[in-house]
Amino acid sequence: MRFGRNILFLVLLLITLGSMLISCTEEREHTAPAIYDRDSVPVMTTYGVNTLISDSGVIKYRIVTEQWEVNENKKPSRWTFNKGILLTQFDLKKHVVGYIQCDTAVYFDKDRRWELHGRVRILTAQGLSFYSNELFWDERNHQMWSYTYSHLRTPDKDLEGNWFRSDEQMTNYEIRQTKGWGVFSDTEMMPGPNSGFTPIDTSHVDSLKGPIVKQK
Repeated sequence: MRFGRNILFLVLLLITLGSMLISCTEEREHTAPAIYDRDSVPVMTTYGVNTLISDSGVIKYRIVTEQWEVNENKKPSRWTFNKGILLTQFDLKKHVVGYIQCDTAVYFDKDRRWELHGRVRILTAQGLSFYSNELFWDERNHQMWSYTYSHLRTPDKDLEGNWFRSDEQMTNYEIRQTKGWGVFSDTEMMPGPNSGFTPIDTSHVDSLKGPIVKQK
């Protein structure tokens, strides 16, 4: 009986070892879950860019950037500049009229809309300089705006505020929640009794608007 039990145990052991060997020699297919979201894949990534951008056959900008990603799968489609951008603007005669510089930028090409972030700097042909950490630019409606701290400087004004809106040429601008200084005439600062002017309150200004300049 003991010999019969040993034979039975040996048979069971061989069957177990055989099944283990078969399972070890079987090929297993290692698969990863399918990627259905294509939004994270840009259709083009370009490094060391220095190129001209035209609109309706007219050269409008020069783009200089370290990295430029184009993604047409995202909705809306966009160009992404994660390592900074220098955008130089030209007029119809291909003269440089100003520049825009920032740390990162996104351009929604179908909507013609920019989002600029991080050390946004602008210089215009009229000598106006602008600084903020965030700026939105709607090319289609010719508007710029920012709801963060902004610093604007002209030859006769130096203004700071937390609300900014302007046309894209920055010739007609408005800053709210402001502080700063400006150059005023003696009549404006100390008007006479018959001047018809109300004395200016220089201690508190809610809103200041820039000059409206007609473009030639």
